[in-house]
Amino acid sequence: MKIGFCICGSFCTHKKALLAMKELSEKYEIVPVLSERAAHTDTRFGTHDALIDAVTEICGRPPVMTVEDAEPLGPFEPLDMLVICPCTGNTLSKLASGVSDSSVTLAAKATLRADRPVLIALCSNDALGANLKNIGALLNRKNFYFAPMYMDDKEKKPHSLVCDFQMLDKCIQAANEGKQITPVFFQM
Repeated sequence: MKIGFCICGSFCTHKKALLAMKELSEKYEIVPVLSERAAHTDTRFGTHDALIDAVTEICGRPPVMTVEDAEPLGPFEPLDMLVICPCTGNTLSKLASGVSDSSVTLAAKATLRADRPVLIALCSNDALGANLKNIGALLNRKNFYFAPMYMDDKEKKPHSLVCDFQMLDKCIQAANEGKQITPVFFQM
């Protein structure tokens, strides 16, 4: 399978996302996509240049980083599936509203246009707040699937959810069969 693997700006989870990308690249052809924010922002978790270099090394190709570069993923380089890992609350809200103004959301639109699955591996501090309605909306929409999530720190971050990165391959297989892994929410 040819899988698009999108990395959004949940910078604190990039190391886990890169580990998951590396594991998946041993089994699938990976087309990397970075959100504009991830592609151009340096943080205390790393530089954007280091992220681009790591993704390029893992996938053997440079990442898609613009809307213009993402557009061919529909008609000219179709994907079998798109994985958004980590998916931020911002990207989640755009997907729920049908907004396709970034490399990641346009890659999702192109994948959905081909009637292919989009797997969301959510990592968001407001998942159980402002974005809870968007989780509900996408759970009820065709071809959207979620990696199971848990509260990463219920005391200090009571609205935060993080995906289970170790479940991604199993979720890919299930989404490819049109199935949502359950439970979607669990406790660690």
